[in-house]
Amino acid sequence: MAGDRQSVKTYVPTDQKEIWRDHADELDMSLSEFVRTMVQAGRKGFAPSESATDEEPASEGSNPGGHDLERRVRAALESGPRSWDELVQAVVGDVEDELEETLDELQDRNRVRYSGRDGGYVLTDE
Repeated sequence: MAGDRQSVKTYVPTDQKEIWRDHADELDMSLSEFVRTMVQAGRKGFAPSESATDEEPASEGSNPGGHDLERRVRAALESGPRSWDELVQAVVGDVEDELEETLDELQDRNRVRYSGRDGGYVLTDE
């Protein structure tokens, strides 16, 4: 189930991507999460509420990222019961998607490059 994940890439005008990124930031989501959520919402035939923060209060205290993890766990469980391993894979898969997207963006802006000689990704001099 969770191991069958695939990356999907799309090309949109720069201004559209900026609008999506701004909206994702407002909802405290990564761009990948935002696009996936909006596609799923569209497929279900409804628009999301005004903002994710209207549905659940922001978490407070010493775990500011906990709310994001909670949202990811809840999203993974919407499709039905999952084992511990399936939940871990669902959450880790989101991080892998975000890392891939971030590396793509950094490479597009020539801030990072892959160097086989150096054994991985390196910062550029810019």
